[in-house]
Amino acid sequence: MLTIWYIAAGSALGGAGRYVIGTALQQRFGLAFPVGTLIVNITGSLLLGFLLRLALGGSQISPETRIFLTTGFCGGYTTFSTFTYETAVMVESGQYRRAAVYITLSVVLSLLATFSGFALAQSALTFRGRA
Repeated sequence: MLTIWYIAAGSALGGAGRYVIGTALQQRFGLAFPVGTLIVNITGSLLLGFLLRLALGGSQISPETRIFLTTGFCGGYTTFSTFTYETAVMVESGQYRRAAVYITLSVVLSLLATFSGFALAQSALTFRGRA
């Protein structure tokens, strides 16, 4: 049960970091391109790759610290980091087809889910407007 608190604390810090960094970059570079989100996704992927390789390659990081930093902080900072790490592991182990399927399904199905969310929200707003 204590593990949940490590994840919760890390997630809170990661989410706050995503907001602060993403917003600052977006204000700096303008709204024409989501540079804030792009930089957060790239830095989160870099951090997760570093932390997991370090943690799994030795005993420098305790299991509690690893879960706080990876699932917690990186998960709150960006879920994209987990996706890229899992894909990189597949590529490193020669599972190119599996990686390609994972990439394609993740992007296409997530986009479809987002558009479905848009449609559901619009239906809810329309229904609410009639009530």
